[in-house]
Amino acid sequence: MKSKMFKKLMAAVIATTMTASLAACTGNGGESTDAQGSSSSESKPATQSSDVASSSSEEVGGYTVLKDANGNVYNLGGMEIIIRDWWSGDGTPKEPTNAFEEAQAEYWDWIQETYNFTIKQMAISDWGSAPQDFVDYVSSGGDSSNYVFTLRNDAALISAMSTGLCYDLSTIDCLDFSSQKFQANLLHKQYSKGGKIYAMYAGPSEPRTGIFFNKRLLKEAGIDPDSLYDMQKNGTWTWDAFIDLCDQVQKDNNNDGVIDVWACNANDGLLTEAAVYSNGGEFVGQDASGKYVYKLEDANTLEGLEFANKIFKNYWEKEPEDAAWDYYKNSFLDGNYVFCFDQAYCAQETGPFHDMDDDFGFVMFPKGPQKNDYTNCWDNNPACIPACYDADRAWKIAFAWNLYTNDVPGYEDSDAWKANYYNSYRDTRAVDETLTMMRSKGMITYHGVIPNMQFGPELTWVVGPFSGPISEVVSSISDTWKAYIADANK
Repeated sequence: MKSKMFKKLMAAVIATTMTASLAACTGNGGESTDAQGSSSSESKPATQSSDVASSSSEEVGGYTVLKDANGNVYNLGGMEIIIRDWWSGDGTPKEPTNAFEEAQAEYWDWIQETYNFTIKQMAISDWGSAPQDFVDYVSSGGDSSNYVFTLRNDAALISAMSTGLCYDLSTIDCLDFSSQKFQANLLHKQYSKGGKIYAMYAGPSEPRTGIFFNKRLLKEAGIDPDSLYDMQKNGTWTWDAFIDLCDQVQKDNNNDGVIDVWACNANDGLLTEAAVYSNGGEFVGQDASGKYVYKLEDANTLEGLEFANKIFKNYWEKEPEDAAWDYYKNSFLDGNYVFCFDQAYCAQETGPFHDMDDDFGFVMFPKGPQKNDYTNCWDNNPACIPACYDADRAWKIAFAWNLYTNDVPGYEDSDAWKANYYNSYRDTRAVDETLTMMRSKGMITYHGVIPNMQFGPELTWVVGPFSGPISEVVSSISDTWKAYIADANK
């Protein structure tokens, strides 16, 4: 049931729109319009840049009402839009549990009523099939549904970009990629090529790779766990500081030549990546002209790879020979080592560390000698519109998605995003300091959009406790990677 406030806002919108419509009728001799601002033969939204530039808006009850160049409220004609993903269930809205969620539900109701459309998120694909489902849908010409596909970085998506299956979002003028909403994550740049934009994401990035630490084991080594947060806060959380901690915590308690408490273990590919990014390195860059650039042998990248190699060789827990790839998760839960490199979601309710007996904290990866600040590689789920939709249909879908993903009025600078993280982490500093920094201190990377590049099997799964020298690893793939990048630039 909609609240009294919502009904008042809708009444104000209708009254405002009717006034604008009457003015249009009497002043311009135009055809009559209804309370939604549409003509008797449904008005179409402006799809030319010049039309949008001359459109207008009006504030009503704290909300901004958008109107076309004729002064009419945009009308999507009752269109149903579905944002399809793999986690949102059947699309039934959840009951609000706090003031922010109530305001969000209020706002979503308002945009749908005001602009005459419905929108919902539904789990239609699964994580594994989503990219190929998109390719199959567009290749077959689509259907009557109006989808925004939530995808993930995958060879199928990269192929879709190259073969024209993703709608060029740069042609849709209701999407302003210079706005903070898009600049806060830069995903559209990651999925751009030749001046065309194939995917988007709204708002600050999800926090990603950092270091979980076992507070009990730190205390047993005579280290105050809060000192890690303090170093992070005052700018002294560096590679050297981290290595110093590793030396202090790694112990052979009974002097039998066997390490009893190890310093590190992790999702090893994430360590290799984070070490490079933390030093200002990258694997594939992009120049001002949009061309991809080979960066594997840049000095900052090689220094980062050598640092990762140092950790693998000196501080990495020795695993059983038959250990599964995710052995490190249970080993961290069991208190076998102190520092775990993994992503922030691991602490959440469905994550592996949520119910850990030992107390834990979470900090960003320490900065390397070539960086003045911490960084976090942003990795968000790209949203794509099928290229099989015509321009008018794609515009309306983008218009609705853009409104749906906007900040809730009154909560533009809100900390409401922290609520679920507070329920997951053991201390507030992990949320207020680490995760907050991760959302603003970040970068994007381009190796994931290079066709045929096998980033894990060719590099990050190779660098590890048993790998050879970094120089040999790099030389074994350098010519291949240069060829991949050259092909991508054609």
